Amino acid sequence: MGAIGAGMYHPGKLTRLVEESDVDVVMLSGRYTLLDQSALDELLPACTDRGVSVLAASIFNSGLLATARPSDGATFDYAPAAPQMIERAHRIADVCEAHGVTLPALAMAFPLLHPAVSGIVVGMRTAEEVHRNVAAFATEFPDQVWDDLRGEGLLDERAPVRA
Repeated sequence: MGAIGAGMYHPGKLTRLVEESDVDVVMLSGRYTLLDQSALDELLPACTDRGVSVLAASIFNSGLLATARPSDGATFDYAPAAPQMIERAHRIADVCEAHGVTLPALAMAFPLLHPAVSGIVVGMRTAEEVHRNVAAFATEFPDQVWDDLRGEGLLDERAPVRA
């Protein structure tokens, strides 16, 4: 048994592929994360309609969401993060801390709440990062964390927040 798919950053091109072919899976990099939910515009609805599975990759947005608190030198989309993006990540981290969870754990959990997303792809460089991410992946989240993120305007209203 096999599957045919494609992966890239551009949700519009993947949407076209989903709508015009019979792919089984797409890998979307960095466009369905806590910081960028642009895949909700077209790609995720198209995948849901056509039964195409999505693998959400680059869920830490190349580093900005990979630690409990982003540093000033953090990257977003493989470039230095803009101050407003760092501030947004700090606001999300504030909500996480208020609920006793971490930003990386939430970043891994968020994409999986969408019915089209069947898995996440997480880049790691060291054994320590592997162990930390495996432990964070098992985190349970109170429903209130999602409600608070919405209340702070940090999540798109269209993003599913209940499994």
